[in-house]
Amino acid sequence: MRVLVTGGAGYIGSVTVEALRARGDQVVVVDNLATGHRAAVDPAVTLHEADMRDTARVIDILRTERIEAVVHFAAYSLVGESVSDPGKYMDNNVAGTLSLLQAMRRSGVGRLVFSSTAAVYGEPQRVPIDEDHPIAPTNPYGLTKRFMEQAMECSAAAYDFRFVALRYFNACGAIPTRGEDHDPETHLIPVILQVALGQRPHLSIFGTDYDTPDGTCVRDYIHVADLADAHLRALDRLAASEPSLICNLGNGQGYSVREVLDTCRAVTGRDIACIEGPRRAGDPSRLVADATRARNELGWTPARPDLRTIVEDAWAWHNARPQGY
Repeated sequence: MRVLVTGGAGYIGSVTVEALRARGDQVVVVDNLATGHRAAVDPAVTLHEADMRDTARVIDILRTERIEAVVHFAAYSLVGESVSDPGKYMDNNVAGTLSLLQAMRRSGVGRLVFSSTAAVYGEPQRVPIDEDHPIAPTNPYGLTKRFMEQAMECSAAAYDFRFVALRYFNACGAIPTRGEDHDPETHLIPVILQVALGQRPHLSIFGTDYDTPDGTCVRDYIHVADLADAHLRALDRLAASEPSLICNLGNGQGYSVREVLDTCRAVTGRDIACIEGPRRAGDPSRLVADATRARNELGWTPARPDLRTIVEDAWAWHNARPQGY
């Protein structure tokens, strides 16, 4: 299969590119390198430095590269930034996706796998969260992702177009050649590992009085290699002419901030300093996925659900590349 990966120089995108290559697919990457890294894309892979909002350029790439399906990662994803600068997120995430959908239609490409998020659900009314949970994003980032899903639903109803939207929870971990390198870094595991590497003075724990076993927030962490596997399975579903699908990706169990910190201390063998502070506004106590639909419809089950394995893989990558790419 000839697959275009938008945002393929980013964290999850680059891991998915490698998974596609490993099974023999022909992969082309489009990335404007605003947050991605050229070094995250193997020199053997064609990388077009382009913006998704440039419809004419995307059409040319789709046609010239003879693309059969698209995996769409290209989006800004910082919740806090989306609150302070919502226009940036509407312009890049929404306008970029509308441009991509138009380019795909004009190029005769009718299959899309979309990187969505659990942020579309907002504050959980029940846990674990299934796909029938009410949709109520509490920040512009989640709102843009839901709008992108809706744009795909409209396209599927009107055109010869099918999609799979994967709503995943907390991406983490690494493969030997690809890992997290964000600026700024906001994800819990790499932030803790930066403390272990002496790049931060301490970890800040926001809130210790939640209704959880140890008082800290509980989240569902999913290995990036398992996420990549789900995207490949979604492509195979579309290639088999199966209908469009929206489903969660998660391990179905949660780990608290303290559990993640203790695991990082055990894996690194380092005394990682932390400071306890008040809650952050909008942080739910527990976010855990019900991924039954992904198991039933995609045949997908996480192969690396253990927190220690996730941290070990992340530490191996960060320890080998303390400055990132």
